Amino acid sequence: MNLVETKDLTKYYGKERGIIDVNLNIKEGEIFGFIGPNGAGKSTTIRTLLTLIYPTSGSATIFGKDIIKYAPEIKEEIGYLPSEVFYYEKMRVIELLRYSASFYKRDKKETEKRIKELAELLNLELNKKVEDLSYGNKKKVGIIQGLLHRPKLIILDEPTGGLDPLMQKTFFNLVRQENKNGATVLFSSHILGEVQKLCDRVAIIKEGKIIKVEKVSTIIEHNYKRIKIETSDKIDSKYFAIDGISDYKAENKTISFLFKGNINVLTKKIVGLNLTNLWVEEPDLEEIFLHYYEKD
Repeated sequence: MNLVETKDLTKYYGKERGIIDVNLNIKEGEIFGFIGPNGAGKSTTIRTLLTLIYPTSGSATIFGKDIIKYAPEIKEEIGYLPSEVFYYEKMRVIELLRYSASFYKRDKKETEKRIKELAELLNLELNKKVEDLSYGNKKKVGIIQGLLHRPKLIILDEPTGGLDPLMQKTFFNLVRQENKNGATVLFSSHILGEVQKLCDRVAIIKEGKIIKVEKVSTIIEHNYKRIKIETSDKIDSKYFAIDGISDYKAENKTISFLFKGNINVLTKKIVGLNLTNLWVEEPDLEEIFLHYYEKD
């Protein structure tokens, strides 16, 4: 069963492009990734699904219900963490979370227990005022706010900003646990590595349009490496004439390129050089778009 379905979902801001003909199907029980550069249309899609903004054309359903006609009913079962979180600064964290919980038809004792469990897990002090919290701790408040009512659909828009690496790991484990407990997750990010760790399938959006929907295993299989090599001698321009190399650049005794293919073939070529330095890096998402998806 598809928990989320969109059909030609389109949003324009006046004459400015938001999203164009977005078609997504998110299955019940999966962790679905939504990736693309900043400004590609991820947040616009999410805000449209949540009816925070209204589509220019097209339609969408969540839980089999039209997002506009049944918006209040749908929102009862959704947990949402926006990319930026803003709160009543003078409230204590516990007061803010209790206020948030009051919008949902849930048992108060169970909700109180849930808040305390999540706060302990995320190492968040409940009695502090919101204005005294760091950006990372405000993000933790948003995480608890989005999960306290045990939603059936969790929507996370760039959720890890402000979280240190250890807390990111805790957060990923929490999302996995919620998924095991039956929640479907839509995880939006511009960081490919985050999506690779967590998701089953991913939709890739570029300039407001969906260009690919792939299994994560396929994305990884076709992923590029950014190679940079410094040598003591100048390298002949034809030395790396092998399959899988693109975006080749040479400057004096330094070369760089993107590589996709059998890494053993590449290392055999590198061994034949008199190296002074070598870098192997994950390319950023923009590079993957420019090269892996250039045909699209």
